[in-house]
Amino acid sequence: MRPSPAEIVRTLVAGRLPALVHLARQARPHQVRHATDPDGRVLLLVPVFSDLAAALAPRAGDTDVATVLDVLDLPPAAGAPPLGRAWISGWAERLDGDEARGAAVDFAATHPTGDLLDVGTRYHLHRFEVAEARWERADTVRRIDPEAYAEAEPDPLHPVEAQLLADLADHHAEQVTGYLRQHLTLPGADTPRVVRIDRYGLLVAHGRPGATRRTRLAFERPVADVAELSRLLHPMLCQRLTT
Repeated sequence: MRPSPAEIVRTLVAGRLPALVHLARQARPHQVRHATDPDGRVLLLVPVFSDLAAALAPRAGDTDVATVLDVLDLPPAAGAPPLGRAWISGWAERLDGDEARGAAVDFAATHPTGDLLDVGTRYHLHRFEVAEARWERADTVRRIDPEAYAEAEPDPLHPVEAQLLADLADHHAEQVTGYLRQHLTLPGADTPRVVRIDRYGLLVAHGRPGATRRTRLAFERPVADVAELSRLLHPMLCQRLTT
């Protein structure tokens, strides 16, 4: 088991990673703070007085602006492979009144910031539904069905993946190495290490320098949160106490 392309894209654009927006009639992209609501619609938090706000102002007769959100994964540890890049396209429209207040609540669920208290004065929220989604990895671009994207859920471990990997390496290295050697049938000289964690399992790097291989170890079931992950990893981290 592993994340589907739609789940990966939904995870990348959830709001935890830096993002750029490319706008119609604009030669250069803009940095933006973003999040997604429960339906996967993209929310942009935009200062009222900014180049981005001016660029998002629709021309006369229009109500929205063609927008592309561009999010590149940041590997959580040295040697970890990136998840790739997500491109999400749609038509951004500024929200006001109750719609803006509801969107601010959705934004805060993923990306809490005090600036949301100033929505309507110093900041505006813009939103767009996903008309097109693409996933780019290893020089290959794959189109993602917008409905599949909307139905997918962001990986609950992605926001804390770097901390989880650091904890395994710093506090449980001996237990993790022993467990992985046993389950991957590796020679004693091979030192495997976990380089990525998602709700479906672990990605393990092993092999000689210059000839590194990667192998997935699947969980018995997808995990819902860090607490459930801890229960699943208990045999690995506490094997000395149970043998």
